[in-house]
Amino acid sequence: MSVKSEKIILILGGSYGGISTAHYILKHIVPNLPDRASYRLILVSASAKAMCRPACPRALISDDMFAQDKLFVSVSKGFEQYPKDKFRFIHGMAIEFDQNNRIVSISLEDGNAEKIEFYALVIATGACSTSPMFGLNKDAESLQENWSVFRKALPTARSVAIAGGGPTGIETAGELGEFLNGRAGWFSSKLANPKVPITVYTSDSKILPVLRLAIALKAERYLAKVGVTVVKNTRIASAEPQGAGIDNVAAKTTLTLSDGTRVTTDLYIPAVGTKPNTDFVPKELLVKDGRVETNPLTLRVDKAGPRIYAIGDAASYSRPAVHHIMGATPILCANIKRDLLLASGKEMTSVGVDKEFKEDTRETQFVPIGKTKGVGAAMGWRVPSFLVWLIKGRDYWLGGVGQVWSGEAWAKESR
Repeated sequence: MSVKSEKIILILGGSYGGISTAHYILKHIVPNLPDRASYRLILVSASAKAMCRPACPRALISDDMFAQDKLFVSVSKGFEQYPKDKFRFIHGMAIEFDQNNRIVSISLEDGNAEKIEFYALVIATGACSTSPMFGLNKDAESLQENWSVFRKALPTARSVAIAGGGPTGIETAGELGEFLNGRAGWFSSKLANPKVPITVYTSDSKILPVLRLAIALKAERYLAKVGVTVVKNTRIASAEPQGAGIDNVAAKTTLTLSDGTRVTTDLYIPAVGTKPNTDFVPKELLVKDGRVETNPLTLRVDKAGPRIYAIGDAASYSRPAVHHIMGATPILCANIKRDLLLASGKEMTSVGVDKEFKEDTRETQFVPIGKTKGVGAAMGWRVPSFLVWLIKGRDYWLGGVGQVWSGEAWAKESR
């Protein structure tokens, strides 16, 4: 088959959304298309390895926390099960999206560039964190290098400041507190004279904004037992030197707080905010926060033209969360299948109607605090500490994420 006659399904992003969608399409969609021989799926990722991103708050402390061969997994290896002429992995990143000509330009890892004309496109490029220690802002090697720098500074640190009262900041505070200070006894409400005082600053009136106040206050009590103090209604206005906690994760930092107070800390971790990886997307296709404007029901990018979709933290259909990606994947893929069948000439009556995604807005979040405690809620129901540990705190879901990377999680087509 000539290159020109190939129908390229292009997926941008090698994490939960991109890898899940790729496996689902290769297992359940391409084999069932009338002209299946003409399709080829290309997956593009800035990192050659996928990683269990929720595990970062614990993993950043030491390689001994998790088996590294499970924490970091080759993306391409998970796709060796498919015919070579049906799948291609590209180590690179999208730098331009020409929606009119349906071409994406890729900057390759070796320094070269490639233009790919696509038949269908899925944008699953995710988002980068403010601190480079909480995900694959670049690639696995860059993440590990930042962890290494941080770890070298950890033994001599006498204070730690964390910006952000969301789950990443609170989990990091809990992990560092327990690792550095231990845990107060059963009858103590807080750890007296911790070896390394840790302070969490949040501009909100409480931590963990997704969860109710009572659960947030319980989290504060657990944090106090590992030497963590929470300062609320206080924003970090600036950090000196410039780039502290971002370009240099081990820099001794002077923080200026929103009330004008200046605080010096040995280690500063900005665990607040993310930026969608959508710089390559035309501005007219983005919402105000930089995510791709995505139909909240079908996950199509309606403004971009036919057979263009978005999923995950780069898309606007729901708040960023791994469980939302897992729930959206079958919906997205069902609509991709429908669109490809219609484009192949199938009648509307034979392919059914669109599947529709509905975001579950009920209170759902699990937040481990150290290796034995945690707070959370599921579908509006408060979850006891031991269940938070059982479900997430034991390994931050590392035990199950391998099935996502290998495609086992999508062995069956959702009906």
